Amino acid sequence: MKKLTSRELRNLYFDFFKKHNHALISSASLIPDNDPTVLFTMAGMHPLVPYLLGEEHSEGKRLVNAQKCIRTGDIDDVGDASHLTFFEMLGNWSLGDYFKEEAIKMSYEFLTSPDYLNIPKEKLYFTVFGGEDNIPKDEESYNIWLSLGVSPDHLFYLGKKENFWILGSGVGPCGPDTEMFYDTGKDKCSDDCNPACSCGKYLEIWNDVFMQYNSDGMGNYTPLPKPNVDTGMGLERTVQVLNGLESVYDTDLFTNLKEKLESVSNKKYEDNLESFRIILDHLRAATFILGDDLGLTPANIGQGYVLRRLIRRTIRHLKKLEVAEHVLPELATVIIDDYKDIYKELERNKEFILNELDKEETKFNKTLKSGERLFYKSIRNLDNNKLSGRDAFKLFDTFGFPLEMTIELAKENNIEVDVEGYHEAFCEHQEKSKTLDAGAFKGGLADDSYETTKYHTLAHILLASLKEMFGDSTVQKGSNITPERLRFDFNLDHKMTDEEKETLERLVNEKIKTNTPVVCEIMSIEEAKELGAEGVFEDRYGENVKVYTIPNISCEICGGPHVENTSELGVFKIQKEESSSAGVRRIRGILQ
Repeated sequence: MKKLTSRELRNLYFDFFKKHNHALISSASLIPDNDPTVLFTMAGMHPLVPYLLGEEHSEGKRLVNAQKCIRTGDIDDVGDASHLTFFEMLGNWSLGDYFKEEAIKMSYEFLTSPDYLNIPKEKLYFTVFGGEDNIPKDEESYNIWLSLGVSPDHLFYLGKKENFWILGSGVGPCGPDTEMFYDTGKDKCSDDCNPACSCGKYLEIWNDVFMQYNSDGMGNYTPLPKPNVDTGMGLERTVQVLNGLESVYDTDLFTNLKEKLESVSNKKYEDNLESFRIILDHLRAATFILGDDLGLTPANIGQGYVLRRLIRRTIRHLKKLEVAEHVLPELATVIIDDYKDIYKELERNKEFILNELDKEETKFNKTLKSGERLFYKSIRNLDNNKLSGRDAFKLFDTFGFPLEMTIELAKENNIEVDVEGYHEAFCEHQEKSKTLDAGAFKGGLADDSYETTKYHTLAHILLASLKEMFGDSTVQKGSNITPERLRFDFNLDHKMTDEEKETLERLVNEKIKTNTPVVCEIMSIEEAKELGAEGVFEDRYGENVKVYTIPNISCEICGGPHVENTSELGVFKIQKEESSSAGVRRIRGILQ
């Protein structure tokens, strides 16, 4: 088995699939473009959903990339050996081209060939879909593995929960998958132990999803006219396996940051595993979110809330390690230096990243002082000299005041804390959050309805009008589009006056009334530049891009979709103009 660094694995993966005629594409943004259904890009497939549904990709039908991902559901689990908030997903894609046989054969070759990972075949186990809900078992994939020499006792049929991929909404493209596991050498937990078990004997390293059905959400699955392949290999976890390491935090991806943290804390990683791992993961995730070109800053809602939570949890654990204040920029610089040649936006936005981290630490230190004041107010006139679990949780929920700090303060004041009641309140909060996530932030498809498409085109016209008013330095800082409204963030150093809002509405509506066609062309980056097309994320594009032009109004590199003519939009009306963050304003508008 080859021992590879993260950089070597990334490049080897790209080289293998380029040899098999896959075009290398750049990672998409961590923040989904015009997709109100998710907070962050959670998997490699997310940015490619339109192409998995049949839209043509400018780079062809075979693609390969490494996608930056954030999974917010794992934040509370970070601190163990394997959970990460930020990770890189290696993926190869077939958009209506090859299917199960070629995908499985390529996966097996990359895993076992001496020219690639050279993993001993006896260390690999595989699962396939065993059939459920009137969907037949995936005998084709099972037989392909057998034909490659895989022993039947290394092959498992599992159910829909383990081996069938579908969107969180239950509607859209879906299909069986086959997963590849590495045997860690641990003893079986029971006679029934298999790769679906969570005992740690089997570690999943790759997943091939075969999207061959379309679900209507009512239990009906119809075959897709052009089935696709979507695969994912976790970079960090695979490097861990290849090097025989106990944890993802032992890989070279964390070496420099770990050494820096040991230096500033004067403590050893091995003696402080949980705090070190939380700092390593959360600060890396926060650095990548801040560096993602959109100017996202810590806030109390949405993506900004997740960012704030990551930074503040980092600060709390730095305090546990007794690290001096204002060390975040120094630590983040190590992350930027490690990744800057791979993800150029980190170096491009370095000053912004470091400033925002320092500002948030200053704010949180004030918050901690407020939390202490509430603590002393809460312990007045206590029954039985015990702080209730709900009051302890209120300190955490309102001020981000960690339970361990509450317990420590309580001990100094000879007071007990109802820890069990705290955890009950915390679990209630988690259940409410899960309900919100399931309703408001379901993973998967962006809404591609006609109404949402109209608002997407409106966003281009709105930006053009803002540039006309405030100059070419005006740029989009983010957007959120639903079938009901547009939310649009842009840089501006003052609150818009009523007169400015009226002027903006007039400019937008004048452009809509021109009845101008919206033209889409596929061209090279160089041609797009010559045309004057706007694009914020140059280094993320492939060789060819889509350029949407509204003649004499707007010309932007964009993935679409858009209406055919501006006359389809109706009348634009500003509902609200407000601050989004320092130097960034937010417009909420509707079409009537």
